[in-house]
Amino acid sequence: MTAAIRIEKLGKRYQVKQGEEGSSYRTLRESLSDWVRAPFRRPRKKNNQAPFWALQDVSFEVQPGEVVGIIGHNGAGKSTLLKILSRITKPTQGRVHLKGRVGSLLEVGTGFHPELTGRENIYLNGSILGMSRKEIERRFDEIVAFAEVEKFLDTPVKRYSSGMYVRLAFAVAAHLEPEILLVDEVLAVGDVAFQNKCLGKMRQVGGEGRTILFVSHNLPALQVLCDRAVLFARGRVVADAPVAETVGMYLRSVEERAQVEVSQRTDRAGAGRSRLMRLEVHNGEDGCSGPLQMGGPCRFTFHVDRLAPGLMCVFNIVDEFGQGVTKINSNYRSQEDFMDPESNSRLVCIIDPLLLAPGRYRVDVGLYASRELQDQIEGAAFFEVIRGVACGREAPRSRGDWKFVLPHRWILPHDLG
Repeated sequence: MTAAIRIEKLGKRYQVKQGEEGSSYRTLRESLSDWVRAPFRRPRKKNNQAPFWALQDVSFEVQPGEVVGIIGHNGAGKSTLLKILSRITKPTQGRVHLKGRVGSLLEVGTGFHPELTGRENIYLNGSILGMSRKEIERRFDEIVAFAEVEKFLDTPVKRYSSGMYVRLAFAVAAHLEPEILLVDEVLAVGDVAFQNKCLGKMRQVGGEGRTILFVSHNLPALQVLCDRAVLFARGRVVADAPVAETVGMYLRSVEERAQVEVSQRTDRAGAGRSRLMRLEVHNGEDGCSGPLQMGGPCRFTFHVDRLAPGLMCVFNIVDEFGQGVTKINSNYRSQEDFMDPESNSRLVCIIDPLLLAPGRYRVDVGLYASRELQDQIEGAAFFEVIRGVACGREAPRSRGDWKFVLPHRWILPHDLG
């Protein structure tokens, strides 16, 4: 059988300023903008630039009808791979063979013209895929219904919210019948209901015999969709195995990286105007280290190097299997929040009572300012929760797969005593 995707010794090299490997990634829009401005710009000295390999010696195959997950830490090379497969950027070395039309859903904005309406962009994307106007018209109503943007179909997409943009982009990519579908983390932008709708559509597309490459940190979704996953680290393939085995290797690597001080971590993303330098997880209000007790208070202290205007801290608590348990956002305020005028470099979140079941958890952190990602670190800290009393009740002794203790009460027959 001829492979749908065959990648042979693929490599991609960028020239970056010394010490700025994290910003080596350039979008198509940035490249075009630089090209237009080039004749009017003074030549730059290149003595402070160094080569950075975003991908190096990558080889693997994907057969027709396979749904393959791509996982790895920030900066591992996952998105660079999809940009090469989508022909947004060229490889420095190696070859890629693709059998059939390619539909891609990468970062928000890729493949759409902001000045054109939603309707016009549907036809534009279909034409790029090599489809006739008649073929596009046959799927047009289905695309619009799936995206749920009927009222804004004749509005320029530059006025769309990020969620609307993603809904239309996914609908176009999935419904214009590409033989190969490439999906990046961008699905995380949409609401939960739409994410589930997209995952269902991807299962349908895979069941129709089309090939899917799915880049995601959503490990449960990836394990449901994929039978196989490829793990990237520092631009290289370090594992290509059944999805459960690859996910296990990835989760172990997340724990290993947490041994490095947060301030020294290089596996991070974002503009960098505010960076996380340290994360402390303490039990109680007095700042003691050690395991957290179910039902007791705990404190998360995020130390940053500087406060970017409008800084927002978002952190996810994730269980040992990679399943997100809860997300906490500093922008969602309550009357109990307190503004400390003396705290110029730290944000503190107090949880009381902690209603997590006993077990091991990790904390993934994102810092945002002006709606732009400034810093993102996966596995910034790990913590243990031990048995305790929550809402007046002890934890069950058999842990099973439960994650929360919910406040509750029983009304029981008097005969039970």
